[in-house]
Amino acid sequence: MAKHPLQFLEIPRRGPDKEAPEERVKHFGEIYGHYDGASAAAQAGRCLSCGNPYCEWKCPVHNYIPNWLDLIEQGKLFEAAELSHQTNSLPEICGRICPQDRLCEGACTLNDGIGAVSIGNVEKYITDEALKQGWRPDMSNVVDSGKCVGIVGAGPAGLAAADVLARQGIRSVVYDVYPEVGGLLTYGIPPFKLEKQVVAQRREILEGMGVQFVLNTRIGADKQFDELLEEYDAVFLGMGTYKYVRGGFPGEDLDGVHDALPYLVANVYQELVYEDQSTPYIDLADKKVVVLGGGDTGMDCVRTAVRQGAASVQCAYRRDEENMPGSRREVQNSKEEGVEFLFNRQPLEIVGDGHVTGVKVIATELGEPGSDGRRRPAPVAGTEEILPADAVVIAFGFQPDPPSWFDDFKIETLPSGRVRVATLGEHPFQTTNPKVFAGGDMVRGSDLVVTAVFEGREAAKGIAAYLGV
Repeated sequence: MAKHPLQFLEIPRRGPDKEAPEERVKHFGEIYGHYDGASAAAQAGRCLSCGNPYCEWKCPVHNYIPNWLDLIEQGKLFEAAELSHQTNSLPEICGRICPQDRLCEGACTLNDGIGAVSIGNVEKYITDEALKQGWRPDMSNVVDSGKCVGIVGAGPAGLAAADVLARQGIRSVVYDVYPEVGGLLTYGIPPFKLEKQVVAQRREILEGMGVQFVLNTRIGADKQFDELLEEYDAVFLGMGTYKYVRGGFPGEDLDGVHDALPYLVANVYQELVYEDQSTPYIDLADKKVVVLGGGDTGMDCVRTAVRQGAASVQCAYRRDEENMPGSRREVQNSKEEGVEFLFNRQPLEIVGDGHVTGVKVIATELGEPGSDGRRRPAPVAGTEEILPADAVVIAFGFQPDPPSWFDDFKIETLPSGRVRVATLGEHPFQTTNPKVFAGGDMVRGSDLVVTAVFEGREAAKGIAAYLGV
């Protein structure tokens, strides 16, 4: 049957059901439901199949979005899963946590008042449902090259590199310091956005493709880097960014002030029932919490504090809502769950006598754009105020923190700490040590999961070329 030309109007955009705020704040499970086959097909059928698909170009991995939407509308689930995996190694994860409103859906032609195609939810449906029905990557035509690559870091870049290498007949062994794979997918992103079974299932898929994992192992301590260079034909570094940014204002060292990453990691450890005394649980129950920072990490923190039973949760951000770097969806979810946003507030000092009692902020107004294109916040004299707080979480982002052993192996970094790699030529993402490649946040700087996936995949292609495969 021919597709009705006005289907995008006759069928409104509709996502899967979302759990009511008063219920979802009682647990850490995912808040969104799932499409069934009919709903996924109907939503996919809203796609206009644009001649120049803006969604595809805005997607960092350049997914074949209109193509797999068309396959889902036709009921060809397994074909859609195969096509989805041609460009994305973690589609079920990106479907859950990508800020689609700023990427593919934001670029959708229908996003001009009609309602963008719900690309992210269909992407999640494709892999979730295909795996449930028994689909697995087709490796029947893969020929073992005899080559093997050591991968440092089981985060999105490392997992993506392992996936692409396996499909080209190159075996890989992935090392990670954590007891489970995923990096910040597992230990940083809260379960209400990404349940950990989803990451564990991806590990099972990769192991089925021949990828090996060696966990609880820190390279440079538990295993030396020169051993990797001796044992493997090439090495990929996907170690992420874990050095958290501080504000540089007084009071950051007071009791009751916490950095976002240890706070989030400790909460995941609590949820997964890990007993790791090096990452003690931070309980914000019954506390007046102020979170500083307006990115996705800040949203993770405010929503975690709500679920821990905080008495109140405020988020202070120095720009307005329109200029927040975080996903609009996450901001809306936070508001629904009772978080109060204080926009155009810049922190000056965390106050207290031994223990935090408040945050001194000043109102701002946005001035001219800076070098990054974003309008700069300028303080407004005489507008200082103190926000009462007995717990503060600083969520200003992360920076690269290259290990000292990089110098021993001629792996150069930029002044920012990011790893220097080739961006052009036959071996993309090759470092200044020809046998070593790198990708993800440690190359780009702290960014999205999907950009790390893209760089891990591209680096794997560079490794294959380097190995002559």
